[in-house]
Amino acid sequence: MAREKYTNYGFTLVEIMIVIAIISTLAAIAIPIFLTSRINANEASAIVSCKTIQTACQSYYTNSNPHTYPASLDELAAPKSDPPYLDSVLAVKGKKQGYQFDYSFSDSENFDLNADPVSPGKTGNRYFFTDETGIIRAKAGDRAGSTDTPIE
Repeated sequence: MAREKYTNYGFTLVEIMIVIAIISTLAAIAIPIFLTSRINANEASAIVSCKTIQTACQSYYTNSNPHTYPASLDELAAPKSDPPYLDSVLAVKGKKQGYQFDYSFSDSENFDLNADPVSPGKTGNRYFFTDETGIIRAKAGDRAGSTDTPIE
């Protein structure tokens, strides 16, 4: 009787463990870089949204008679303004890309806008502030105000 030859195909336990170690090392390097990139993207989006809201408020001020800033962000969205100055995401919800936007009407000549991360350390590290001057200011770790450092 002839003896049949068996050939073993597959990987040994050591080979599989080496592959898992390599993948784990790559993940340990890549995940923090990815999270930092995401935070930077959220912060950049918050800055652009602050500029957008500030521009919308200035347009509202210019087009109103007598001149005044909006009492709330809702006034900048349709159907309250036609055409709308802002999209409904910013104007009605006040939240975008991991940041919460808080608009505060002071009087017909003044307003404040704060952009705060929804989950500090996860959606953003910096807090932003702007007002009728159009200067956007930033502060790390706490709510920004009119005396904080302007961003470039």
